[in-house]
Amino acid sequence: MADRTEPGKSRPQKAAVVGGGVIGGGWVARLIQNGVDVCIFDPDPEAERKIAAVIDNADQAIGKLTMAPLPARGSMVFASSIADAVSDAELIIEAVPERLDVKQAVYAEIEAAAARDAIISSSTSGIMPTDLQDGMKHPGRLLVGHPFNPVYLLPLVELVGGKATDADTITRAAAFCASIGMHPLPIRKEIEAFVADRFLEAVWREALWLVKDGIATTAEIDDAIRFGFGLRWAQMGLFETYRVAGGEAGMAHFIAQFGPCLKWPWTKLMDVPELTDDLVKTISDQSDAQSGMHSIRELERIRDTNLVAIMQALKANDWGAGKTLSEWETTLYDAVAVRTETAIDQPLETLRQHVPSAWTDYNGHMNEARYLDCFSIASDAVLRWVGVDAGYLASGNSYFTVETHIRHLDEVVAGTQIYATSQVLRGEGKKMQLFHHLYAVAPDGPDRLLATGEHMLIHVDMNTRSSCLPGEAVASRLAEIAQAHAKLPRPEGAGRAIG
Repeated sequence: MADRTEPGKSRPQKAAVVGGGVIGGGWVARLIQNGVDVCIFDPDPEAERKIAAVIDNADQAIGKLTMAPLPARGSMVFASSIADAVSDAELIIEAVPERLDVKQAVYAEIEAAAARDAIISSSTSGIMPTDLQDGMKHPGRLLVGHPFNPVYLLPLVELVGGKATDADTITRAAAFCASIGMHPLPIRKEIEAFVADRFLEAVWREALWLVKDGIATTAEIDDAIRFGFGLRWAQMGLFETYRVAGGEAGMAHFIAQFGPCLKWPWTKLMDVPELTDDLVKTISDQSDAQSGMHSIRELERIRDTNLVAIMQALKANDWGAGKTLSEWETTLYDAVAVRTETAIDQPLETLRQHVPSAWTDYNGHMNEARYLDCFSIASDAVLRWVGVDAGYLASGNSYFTVETHIRHLDEVVAGTQIYATSQVLRGEGKKMQLFHHLYAVAPDGPDRLLATGEHMLIHVDMNTRSSCLPGEAVASRLAEIAQAHAKLPRPEGAGRAIG
């Protein structure tokens, strides 16, 4: 079988996470999903259980989010001390409580045991990195990497350097975050709460007043957001939304129209209501009435399912968070694509992954549509192998599938490792004929054949949407593989139809 390539060198192989709460657990989930080995330290005796619950949520969400083949899952181990956790880590993520003294004490322990060139990234929501760096021996390697919950789904991470942060630290951190499907946003100047949380704080303060003054309940405030401007913000943010609101005249017209509102009493931005016991009880009671019928786990799953749908919709338009998702998937596909230096005298391995639980149906096994998804991934891997990459597609050329025949031979359940091999039966002129085998890895015996898929593809000019001959390099590479595979036995089931 062909070898699989590893993701880019910008991705560290080993990371440490100090603090296993909601954010720390989210980091662990994203890291291991992207093939990074993680060592965790958290003195909480419940840390393993809590992180396992976060990872369970992540597995459900990622299985729905993408069909791209993830790298081999990273390992996860718990250390008995900070020193043991960070000793061989290339990236160290601090996610401990928001107390400056606690964080600085943690950095002292990290620096005593970590490699000199390891990046230290704080997940703080608002403490400035210059304050965090005070007292460090090597402050140049510390920055703030502020993510958003759930870390395993939301791509944004604000990168904030302090006065002593090395420029290379920001560059390396940005490359790493991009390699695991995130959208790194370097912040130009450090400021308390950075950028996103300052908006959240402003909205939160205004919401507290609306509840306190009896103007709206927690449910009504949430409805005002999720049924209205929240949907616009998810795709366009603030300024682009207002630019559209300005009509053909654009932003200048919008500001001229609504600028006078800045002098009107439309907000109590800097006037914060006192969080009295009565106000806290009012908010808590209203929140219970609004969402108390769901457990926190149920709400997390609902949230994640909706986030997946939003991101996939944005991906279809190559926009916002969807564009980041698409770019991450491209790196995943490229990472497992068979490369030219691999021998072609055997069927090519074009897929290897575990079956996500989201792929199973009411019978508890992978549904038939996912078999086709697996073969589609395998076909795409062959296309990349022969040179049909992003550049080739951008030139206006591609292959379209015109006929498919699948034999479902065995069932497979969630969690099983599967892989596909692909044989080129024909590669001449406009046609490419592929035959895939899908297997389940059997630890104690021979691998099980789950299905076969035979596919006929035709080369197409994307501009005219009509068939045409492929480019010379693609045609040559395809012919080379077809000639090599012609020496292999013809697969059992090739050329069959239903019956």
